[in-house]
Amino acid sequence: MIIKKASKILLLATGLFISMAASSQTKDSSNHAQIQQGVKTYLEGQLEDKTNGQNIHVEVNDIDNRIKVPDCPQGFEYFADNQALSQSYVSVRVSCNNNQWYLFANAQIQKTQPVVVTAGMLSPGTVLSPANLTVMQVETNRLRHTAYHEVNKLIGARIKRRVRQGQPVQSNMLCFVCEGDRITISAEVGGMQVKTSGIAQQDGVIGDTITVVNASSNKTVVAEVASTEKVVVRL
Repeated sequence: MIIKKASKILLLATGLFISMAASSQTKDSSNHAQIQQGVKTYLEGQLEDKTNGQNIHVEVNDIDNRIKVPDCPQGFEYFADNQALSQSYVSVRVSCNNNQWYLFANAQIQKTQPVVVTAGMLSPGTVLSPANLTVMQVETNRLRHTAYHEVNKLIGARIKRRVRQGQPVQSNMLCFVCEGDRITISAEVGGMQVKTSGIAQQDGVIGDTITVVNASSNKTVVAEVASTEKVVVRL
């Protein structure tokens, strides 16, 4: 009889322990989820004014299940400095101001923007047209040079090197005016617009300044690339 009572007490105690452990684990799991959502919301709020037309996607890493997270009735607090917010991987300090507890939660920030990319493999000398270009969302950290957001602003430019399909079109891989091109030189003199023909001595994209030889006088001038056919001399 004594053995049976002892066994019953042991079973009750074991059941109570398991129930308490399960309850504690559920609470920790709930707090983990609360923190992960809080970190995501915090980062999205901090980055809202820093998007510059970019799309922001925040993915928060799971918090280690072995970490005990206390209840925080007044709400957890989150902090990451401005320098960290400019990175792809961010650590956010999570704390509760009624005690000394804190942890660091890690998140990955992906910034994308609509960028013109190649619709197929392109060879050097290819003239860009709507047929070989398209627009896709591209991660900002893949862009090292000026990228383009509208297909029509690239029509007529030429590719300088072989480019694979899906590659963002950037200023370093093309020229609107290429070395050796015969182009129109335009200048304003005394309120009058003067035009003459010339030969480009350098590659350039729109907005670049390049050297051009005046075909009539054989003089070299510095001009700004205005289109695939024209450069402008600023007098």
